[in-house]
Amino acid sequence: MKEKKRVYEALVDGAMDGLVGDALYDFVRKRCPKASSKKIVRASLLALSDPHLKDRNILDVIYALAIKHRLDDTSIEDEHDEEAAEEQKSPSDAAIKDQPPLS
Repeated sequence: MKEKKRVYEALVDGAMDGLVGDALYDFVRKRCPKASSKKIVRASLLALSDPHLKDRNILDVIYALAIKHRLDDTSIEDEHDEEAAEEQKSPSDAAIKDQPPLS
């Protein structure tokens, strides 16, 4: 939780300084080098649920960052899952083809 709070603070600080998109992401990564994209998305959601943050522009910037990186993670994982599924499917298809037909 301690690291999520540091990432959260970096997000809010960067957004308050006027950073957006990749510039904000890079700012957070510089302040918290061990923060993964997943942790940054989680900290973004924490910021969005913070009742003390009321500036719409800051919330919009953080929301956009969370959506962008959440979708990036999903598409990368989906591609990896599809490749793994095809690799598993291919050997079994070859094994079925090599078997003699049933009489």
